[in-house]
Amino acid sequence: MFAKLARDRFAWLVLPAGILILAVFAYPVFWLLVRSFSDPSWGLQNYETVFAKVIYLKVLWNTVAIAGATTIGALLLGFPMAYSMVHAPPLMRKLLVFVVLIPFWTSILVRTFAWMVLLQPNGLLNDMLIGIGFIETPAKFMFNRTGVLIGMIQIMLPFMVFPLFSVMTRIDHAYVQAAANLGATPVKGFLRVYLPLCLPGIVTGSMLVFIISLGYFITPALLGGRKDVMIAQLIQQQISDFGNWGLSSALAVVLLIGTGLIFAVVHKVFKVGPDARF
Repeated sequence: MFAKLARDRFAWLVLPAGILILAVFAYPVFWLLVRSFSDPSWGLQNYETVFAKVIYLKVLWNTVAIAGATTIGALLLGFPMAYSMVHAPPLMRKLLVFVVLIPFWTSILVRTFAWMVLLQPNGLLNDMLIGIGFIETPAKFMFNRTGVLIGMIQIMLPFMVFPLFSVMTRIDHAYVQAAANLGATPVKGFLRVYLPLCLPGIVTGSMLVFIISLGYFITPALLGGRKDVMIAQLIQQQISDFGNWGLSSALAVVLLIGTGLIFAVVHKVFKVGPDARF
């Protein structure tokens, strides 16, 4: 067997990638798993604490709720953006793709600080709303759920737009025209023909945004309040303030298992992956 492996050139090409995965992914996850059972002593006390105390359950719920709301917001904004990019003239399409790509060239920390400047009581957004007479006193956009969602949706938007854009570019517009010729109204043609064809992009983009949002730290920490703490913030607090590696590891393992279960369910329902069939 080893002689065959030695003769297999493809196996040697895969070997560096396998070692890298073991070193940077498998070992840290295994270390967290062991630490969650062994610190401060062997047992299930860390997991019992996570599921017994209301504060930890609330943080877990906050994490899922914020990630879900971010996904919905990114989809509502990203779908028309991707649609406009697909149906724009070639020059305008390149410009729109460039505009969507710009955020990737800027640090998340810098973008979050920029939102702090825009959303503060005397910031540009409040000044504009007061100027047009929409509000009379500055609205509170920071240190609450509103600020967290605004910042996270803006940061996550490209992860929704590009999967949608990739799928929409492969949709033959003749299907929509055929539906119109058969008597379907524009709304009915969109809902019954175009939208189902976009489902692979919707599912892929939503999974990307949701899973990445589950582990977010910077934006909720800077724009959120005490009621908007997410699990990444709680893990950082437990380690930096209390040195509680066992509980932090348990929280990380719970988040990892929850993410894996969500992905497994979506894969089962929508067949996400290389063999996907929508």
